[in-house]
Amino acid sequence: MTDQLKPDAEESPESFLNREITWLAFNGRVLQEAMDPRVPLLERLNFLAIFSSNLDEFFRVRVASLRSLLRLKKKKLKKLGFRPRRLLREIHFIVTSQQEMFGSTLRSQILPELEANGIFLLNNRNLNSLQASFLESYFSGQVRAQLKPFVLEGSEDPTFLDEGRIYLVAELWPELDISLGSERPSYGIIGVPSPPLPRFVVPPGEGHNILFLEDVIRPFLPSLFPEHEVGSAYAVKLSRDADLYLEDEFEGDLVGKIRESLGKRDLGIPSRFLYDLQAPYALISFLKDHLGLEDDDLVPGGRYHKLQDFFQFPRPRNREGLTRPPLEPLPHPDLRNAPAILDAVRERDRMLHFPYQSFEYVVRFFQEAARDPGTRKIWITLYRVAEDSAVVEALIEAARNGIEVTCFVEVKARFDEARNLKWAGEMEEAGVRVFYSRPGIKVHSKIALVTREETDGNVDYGFLGTGNFNESTARVYADHALLTADTRLTKDLDQVFRFLWEEIEEPACEHLLVAPSRLREGLERAIEGEIAVARVGGIAGMALKMNSLQDPKMIDLLYGAGQAGVRINLIVRGICCMRPGMPGFGENVKARSIVDRFLEHARIYRFFNGGSPLLLLSSADFMKRNLDRRVEVAFPVFDEAIREELEHSLHLQLSDNAKARILDADQTNTYVSRRVGEPRVEAQEGFYRWLEERLVDRAGTGELNG
Repeated sequence: MTDQLKPDAEESPESFLNREITWLAFNGRVLQEAMDPRVPLLERLNFLAIFSSNLDEFFRVRVASLRSLLRLKKKKLKKLGFRPRRLLREIHFIVTSQQEMFGSTLRSQILPELEANGIFLLNNRNLNSLQASFLESYFSGQVRAQLKPFVLEGSEDPTFLDEGRIYLVAELWPELDISLGSERPSYGIIGVPSPPLPRFVVPPGEGHNILFLEDVIRPFLPSLFPEHEVGSAYAVKLSRDADLYLEDEFEGDLVGKIRESLGKRDLGIPSRFLYDLQAPYALISFLKDHLGLEDDDLVPGGRYHKLQDFFQFPRPRNREGLTRPPLEPLPHPDLRNAPAILDAVRERDRMLHFPYQSFEYVVRFFQEAARDPGTRKIWITLYRVAEDSAVVEALIEAARNGIEVTCFVEVKARFDEARNLKWAGEMEEAGVRVFYSRPGIKVHSKIALVTREETDGNVDYGFLGTGNFNESTARVYADHALLTADTRLTKDLDQVFRFLWEEIEEPACEHLLVAPSRLREGLERAIEGEIAVARVGGIAGMALKMNSLQDPKMIDLLYGAGQAGVRINLIVRGICCMRPGMPGFGENVKARSIVDRFLEHARIYRFFNGGSPLLLLSSADFMKRNLDRRVEVAFPVFDEAIREELEHSLHLQLSDNAKARILDADQTNTYVSRRVGEPRVEAQEGFYRWLEERLVDRAGTGELNG
């Protein structure tokens, strides 16, 4: 745990931003989308849900890790190189400010605009008689049986609160007239049963009326505590440490240890206790003592918590303008009418861009391989897959058809461990040979290799991607995937898999850069090549697009490149520990971040390379964990037509003046300004329209008529 949080020796506040603080700046960019009146109303509600979900995970993972450091002895604390308590204070200051903006945005902008569009978020105090009658019926018929009310006792008998569940805590008085009572109240608690019930309830009436489930429960609290006079009730929510604490990954059954730890995840130590700011001090003080919480656990909030449930917000039908018209996945110009994808890939490389193009081509790739009598083997790595994964179903079908299927399943993918274990078990039952996580390292690469016997011998078909084999996330994650029969790449892929199957100690690759052995070295060599050119007055530059930039050695190298005169353009969605534009270090470094309807997930690394650009795609970010503690793959793109597509994507992202923010040393999240007369460039929609136009153009020439 401490190794993950300890900064490298050369990291300093002058040249490096703190990882946690830069992540909060990213979540601030998500909040900006919710605050932007140009974003359609219901999509702004979605961004509030994303912000809330992100923050919840941040506390469960990163804050919980920092809190664990406070238990270290002074000597070990000094070795960390930073002060956890001071950092936690800064985190709480920023989070409090962001939550105030969140609440203000919801109250003063989004709720009034919902009402202006005939969508009313009601509470139990503003219902008409018809709605009140419905509520009574819904409560007795659907809700009451799900509730388990009980009175809280002293701290010697603490109540266990489920991770992430909302609870209503009610003041209970012994006297009928609570205003005359001088005693302190006791407290009753009820878990809000969502799930299994939906968080939002839609009562009848004119307009589109919606209630939170807890507001359905509030009027009936007296019936749940009949021996008391019920006073006010307030919502609370407890988040728990989400890490799996494995005593020793290198000894014994790692998968068994993960299974055991999964059962304990929801029992983790508290990382955040969110409470209604309007709750009396006496109530919060009682809960703190009763639950054994510390002051650092307490985080004030609003009347409602767990607002990631806005993802479930009931949408009215036939209301134009509340969302953007969907960008339906486009067909691929080369694959839409191809009788067989493998045959099309044998002709030349094919690139898929998600979610702009359909993920169904990936599913077809594996389904065709599973059903082709010539297929001899399928090798694949799985990191995160869909709940109902058509890709895994195709692998199971292949195994049942007698094909050799070997799969590496990473069961340490956080929050996907249980799903991955489930699918791994089903694959093993079908005859798939399954390899599981390795101690001390994660397999994060997104690769596959299919071998098919053809008239001229066995032919290998490779898949190399920046994103997961996941149909669900492919609808919103912007990624790229290469389908290839180029032996320069498939021979290297064979080496990577033999390394994963533990047949060789290290993959001997000529074109692929593979972590943890060669990826860092290859990237450093490419950057150093640009530095060498710049030092003799040549043209040197690079455009690096990634999710996160955190590795101190890579950042130092980028600073050195900027000082040497290399022009560097960074596109970083999330964490960025570099200080772009900082005098003496980063004047030649420009950095931006794009937050829009799709989540930018692709990694593209382009080096000018003396006029013959080197273009790499990868599953890896510039993070220490990716370069040193994961199996990652970076792959070159040889096909000129595909390179043109990727170059255009990069060009649009570097030209975006609608959704791009400047990343600077002060983390102000300032939008890139549009000059007078300059056309508006929104990179994501622009890339979609560009692919759409090329599709239409090719249809017009007859190329797509089959």
